[in-house]
Amino acid sequence: MGQAPTFIEEEKLWAQGYRLIAGIDEVGRGPLAGPVVAAAAILPLEARPSWLHLLRDSKELSPQRREFLYECFRQDGILFGVGTIPPEVIDERGIVPASRLAMRLAVDQLPRLPDFLLVDYVRLPSVRIPQKSITNGDRLSLSISAASIVAKVTRDRLMIELDSQYPGYGLARHKGYGTPEHLEILQRLGPCPLHRRTFGPVQAVCSEAGRKWQKVFS
Repeated sequence: MGQAPTFIEEEKLWAQGYRLIAGIDEVGRGPLAGPVVAAAAILPLEARPSWLHLLRDSKELSPQRREFLYECFRQDGILFGVGTIPPEVIDERGIVPASRLAMRLAVDQLPRLPDFLLVDYVRLPSVRIPQKSITNGDRLSLSISAASIVAKVTRDRLMIELDSQYPGYGLARHKGYGTPEHLEILQRLGPCPLHRRTFGPVQAVCSEAGRKWQKVFS
């Protein structure tokens, strides 16, 4: 596994009097299908649970390790909230505003209002809580790492559920990302309601389908 995240940022804030410090991250910016999902997580700085040393950016962990840590969070009563934005809103607003909206919703879903936000990479100007944006925050901050795991597990589970609603697209395997398998299926079946119409490969398939229909009726 890669570099272990730490509580350095959180401890600086703790020394300034902040107590409920939420890490925030999102997953699902790049896929061609499915929602973008964000999570906010508040870890207890005064405790050191046995699983803390296992936290990493969710991309560096196996699905089994992510699921294990997610269940640890639930069993130990870690505070977290999740925000989910569907494909049609991504197409309407753009992926960056949609990601920020998912993050704001995740903060709103926290059981307690945080004192401070540590956000991976972006800022949330619409959230009136003191905050700091950290580049590569999911690799540096334990709170953001925890949020990245919650967001990834939540989105993966959702894509597996959606696979049964839209059979034949392989959503449970590729989770909506633009893998060779997914691109081949997209060309063969065309987009389903989960596909992001404004994303290049999906746009190309829709344009090609439109040209074919024009030829039929011309």
